[in-house]
Formats: sequence, C-alpha cells, structure tokens
Amino acid sequence: MTNYIDGFVFPIPKIHLEEYRTIAEKVASIWKEYGALAYFEYVGEDLTLEGTRSFLDLVDAKEEEAVVFGWVVFASKEDRDLANKQVPTDPRMKDLVEPLTQSSKMIFDASRMVYGGFQALVKN
Repeated sequence: MTNYIDGFVFPIPKIHLEEYRTIAEKVASIWKEYGALAYFEYVGEDLTLEGTRSFLDLVDAKEEEAVVFGWVVFASKEDRDLANKQVPTDPRMKDLVEPLTQSSKMIFDASRMVYGGFQALVKN
C-alpha cells in the first residue's frame, strides 16, 4: 500500500503566526483522529532559487506575510477522502477555524491557499 498526501501552501500575516500555530496544533490532532497518519506544517525561510518560480510568487505573499507549507499523510486516497468528509463537520473545527477567517481579523484567507492531493511517485 502506498501513502497518499494532501499538500497545501498559503500566506499568513507574520503577526498572527503564533496564534495560527496554536490552532494548527489542535487541527492536526483532529485530522489524526480521522485517519491521518501524520500532519506537518512548516514556515518558509529560504524561498527563492534563481531560475524557478517561488512559493512567494505562487501565493502572492506580501512583505508582512509568512508562507506556510504543509502536508497530511494518509494510508490511502480512500482514507483521505473519508477524512475530508468527516473533519469539516466535526464541531471542534468550526470553533477553531472561525476565528481565522472572520473579516474583522482575517488571519487566514483560503482563497489564497494552494491545495492538492498527491499519490506517490518515488519513495526511497
């Protein structure tokens, strides 16, 4: 069996990064309850390489924003599909996500997030 991952990249205002981290740690636990094998989020540090398009360009990050890159590992696409149905309906998610997306304090804009599901190509 080959793992399946969901990957995502998004910008977030640097001033909200610690608040986001606290929420993301709770969200990670919920994903794992619904079948994720592992959950990772990293903050961009070295995001440019001459001759390539950067994550900064991809999400149109502003100077005051950090770029978060993450992925969630599942045993299979089927497990991922089931989790993607269950997690959004978990009542804890509303309480965690709503503060991130309120217009009065928008710290996460899902319309600027890049997302996709991926099957393994090389596993070494």
